[in-house]
Amino acid sequence: MAWSRRAPSWARNMGREVAAFGVVGALAFVVETASFNLLTFGYPSSDGGTLGSMPVVASVVATLLAMVVSWVGNRYWTYRDRRGAVDRRELTLFVGVNLVGMAVTAFPLYISHELLGLGSPLSDNAARLAGWAAATLLRFIAYRSLVFTRP
Repeated sequence: MAWSRRAPSWARNMGREVAAFGVVGALAFVVETASFNLLTFGYPSSDGGTLGSMPVVASVVATLLAMVVSWVGNRYWTYRDRRGAVDRRELTLFVGVNLVGMAVTAFPLYISHELLGLGSPLSDNAARLAGWAAATLLRFIAYRSLVFTRP
């Protein structure tokens, strides 16, 4: 790791930020994916989840749960050096960015179900993964440049 010691401080800071964002995102992804699958398909021995006939609603609920994980992790760990007191501006921007991210995540699922007629666990999770990847990039850029900006 000789490179990391010789790298400029901004590069080391960005590396730490990307790594922390990745860990928080991975945890939020697990929460979101597990919630979605439980709500949509239920437990392995069940006849389906409570929202089995409404996968887009299940996706929205799962994303809201993951949003809480993301808020706590990013505010108090990833961007801990940029936070002041919780204020309305930061919270409003965070929720707004995540609502856009939720739509980006749900859109491929909607296309998969409503336009292509797919509905298997594999197609649902593949559609959500595509949306989640796009939403993750959007969130990283927005968190860094809009939401967690105060030193």
